Amino acid sequence: MLQLNTGARRGRYDESLRDILNIQAADESRAWLSTWDGLNAGPTPLWDLPDLAVRLGVGSISVKDEGRRSPLGSFKALGAPIALIRLIRRLWPEQDFVPAKLTAGHYKALLRDFTVISATDGNHGRALAAAARSIGCRCVIVLHRHVNDERRLAIEQLGAEIVQIDGNYDESVKEAARLADEHGWHVVSDTSYDGYETIPCDVMQGYGTIAAEAIEQRSEGLYTHVFIQGGVGGLAAGVVSYFAEHFGERRPFCVIVEPDQADCLFQSAVKGQAALATGSVDSIMAGLACGEASPLAWRFLAVLADAFMTIPDDAAVDAMRIFAAGAERDVPIVSGESGAAGLAGLIQAGSSAEDRAALGLDERSNVLLLNTEGATAPALYQQLAGFHADEVLEAQRRRLAVRQQQ
Repeated sequence: MLQLNTGARRGRYDESLRDILNIQAADESRAWLSTWDGLNAGPTPLWDLPDLAVRLGVGSISVKDEGRRSPLGSFKALGAPIALIRLIRRLWPEQDFVPAKLTAGHYKALLRDFTVISATDGNHGRALAAAARSIGCRCVIVLHRHVNDERRLAIEQLGAEIVQIDGNYDESVKEAARLADEHGWHVVSDTSYDGYETIPCDVMQGYGTIAAEAIEQRSEGLYTHVFIQGGVGGLAAGVVSYFAEHFGERRPFCVIVEPDQADCLFQSAVKGQAALATGSVDSIMAGLACGEASPLAWRFLAVLADAFMTIPDDAAVDAMRIFAAGAERDVPIVSGESGAAGLAGLIQAGSSAEDRAALGLDERSNVLLLNTEGATAPALYQQLAGFHADEVLEAQRRRLAVRQQQ
């Protein structure tokens, strides 16, 4: 389903929004992140997929591959560390903690009794656990019953304490807040709620790195469209706010994609305010299985997102396989269930003449997709994509080697 946002605006980036998310703070976050050894060096690849662009009837398709961001395998590695660094610096202003020294563990003795907690569908919790281990503080992660065991084990291996509940993601958010109040811990969440916005803002600011790199890596022409995964809205807000401030009225047309059964942002667009999903919130796209929109993120998407769409689970699986297979001129890409959602949205929109017209998609369109995760659950990835992740990466390596020889 497709829902255009009648409240979307173009032109100068609003000052009230710039006070919350801005390029200056995003670039500062990017500089701090560059010193953390939990990230791979340099920007993530921006893959050009010309054969897929021809197949879908658009001018170009660029894929920002966040599966290569770090050993953690997802874009979340940009948000949790920044939020943790900024939280610690706010709590101990007299210490004047140096960000590079924080992530290098120079202050472990001072922070060993400091505890952070968060709910997660997998990737944010893994990123927070990794950052906490580097900094030297304690980390507790609340998981709901739908979180894959592979993702749970990956978090445990980073030294976090796991608390499991029977509910869904939104209930795990409430449990994390309850435990924090009970024990005097600090919530480092990527979703906002009443009275809790500062840290989600820090998380979203970290995601601006993706937009900054994508702008720098674009060799010719502007992006006309960007398809971004929904979830609670934090990634989309972090990226589109950067584009809006940088490009103004020339910013890309932003399409938010989320699962049919976890359509909280789609429903927010319909109702004109942050809303709840109407479905079961049980999607194979685990990172997007969120039932309640972040009110803070919605403040940005309400005016900067141009359209919202929902996709079925099988569309995401098909997109995973398309990425993995590659084509004669397209490198194979390892993309997890949530990572492939943007491509699934583009395929769905491109198959409808009505939706193409509504979104302004044609052979002149330069589309940016975000592959938000790699094979963060390797066994599940192989089951869904039909390839082992290592096979896809080896095929990618061979394809790139041939290109270099030509």
